[in-house]
Amino acid sequence: MSKDFSFLNEDFDDLRDLLQQFENLRAGKSHSFLDEDSFEQIIDYYDEHDEMPIALQAAEIAIEQFPFSATLLLKKANLLIETKKYPEALDMLEKAAVLDKTDINLYILQTDVYLALNQHQKAAAVLKEQIDQFDGDDRTELLLELADVYDDWEEFEKVFDCLKMALEHDPNNEEALHKICFWTEFTGRNEESIRLHTWVIDEHPYNHLAWFNLGTAYQGLKLYEKSIDAYLYALAIDEKFDYAYRNLGDAYIRLRKYAEAIEVLQKHLEIAKPEDVIYEAIGHCYERQRKYTQARYYYRKASHLSPNDDKLYYKIAVAYMMEANWPNAVKSLQNALKINKNSAEYNMSMGECLLEMDKCKEALAFFMNAVRTRPKSVSTWQELIRGLYIGGFLEEALVQLNAAEEKAGRKPVFQYYRAAILITMGKTKEGLLHLETALQQNVKAVKKLVELDPAILQHVSVVDLIAQYRRKR
Repeated sequence: MSKDFSFLNEDFDDLRDLLQQFENLRAGKSHSFLDEDSFEQIIDYYDEHDEMPIALQAAEIAIEQFPFSATLLLKKANLLIETKKYPEALDMLEKAAVLDKTDINLYILQTDVYLALNQHQKAAAVLKEQIDQFDGDDRTELLLELADVYDDWEEFEKVFDCLKMALEHDPNNEEALHKICFWTEFTGRNEESIRLHTWVIDEHPYNHLAWFNLGTAYQGLKLYEKSIDAYLYALAIDEKFDYAYRNLGDAYIRLRKYAEAIEVLQKHLEIAKPEDVIYEAIGHCYERQRKYTQARYYYRKASHLSPNDDKLYYKIAVAYMMEANWPNAVKSLQNALKINKNSAEYNMSMGECLLEMDKCKEALAFFMNAVRTRPKSVSTWQELIRGLYIGGFLEEALVQLNAAEEKAGRKPVFQYYRAAILITMGKTKEGLLHLETALQQNVKAVKKLVELDPAILQHVSVVDLIAQYRRKR
């Protein structure tokens, strides 16, 4: 070890000597005098090394020699709490209080006992009673402890109140700033957070966490332009503030400013550990820009970090489907289905790809899987019936239409499908009656008929009937 760190060796030698003197004391051998500070170091050593019986023994011997030391009484109380001897711990804390009421550790340890006993009201009362008796960092610490008590008690609005008081007292306290960001979102108290952090920034304009919290509060109210301004100020102060880049990227995405989002999320990747959600977000931006090759690249990078996330394989598949690259879409969907075979969405997409590849019977098997998974969903039945229609299984399509109406209800889309099937079967008169019923129910949904089979518009009677109802609108 270099001489620059020689003091570490000296500290270790001093501690080793103290421990040896204590062992001599325990064994009844001659030993050097151990002062109060020495006993504190010995107790801490055995506590940190999980040798609780020896730590307790050290505390007892120390208190015998220094019975008026509040610090030693508090150390023993802490050890009793760790060993779940709560009544004895409270007795020890009462003795310490007689000697010194100015040590906030006394009240924090009392709080720990009451929390362990599930007596939240008493825990909160101890801290509330003392907060006004302290100032500076001690008051802030007590307020943060009280916030933790209310969190454990599930009094979440009061958690926010305590953190707000902590920041009013100490606007630059990082722990309070970090915590209030979460609790603002959790409680939805965005307007209060905006007022609080605007005040903090007025007092301390270079507080990057306050700017960040202001941004998240604006974002919580969907005021994305204002949130972006706040995040940019935070980054002007601390250009390596990775969470600000992340949230800034999200705000840009909300405003559909995908190029800007990609830029800031790339910056996040430069300064922070790669994360699947960041790669996924960049992929999403490229997908929205219809740059499907780049989208797939980033979805794949996300999947390398999170190989069991089926949604990522599905997104890769969708990017292939947008380019009508059905074989590669099928491969990605197979990966997604290996992880989540019961996803109706994945099964429907697989069916759609196979239909496009003229593998109708295989497609129908996947559409059936989707229907079994979500029997009350109109869309799953819609895809199955569409597959049967395209495959020419018209009788079976009518059978499944009856089942669809039984399970998912008599929807206009089913009437349109029934009309198409009957007309294609040559039952034009009956088909037109169902088409008229469908038009009466929802004329806008006629696009479902055209999507199913654009050739249906070659029937003059169909076109005339649709035109008649469109004129009535």
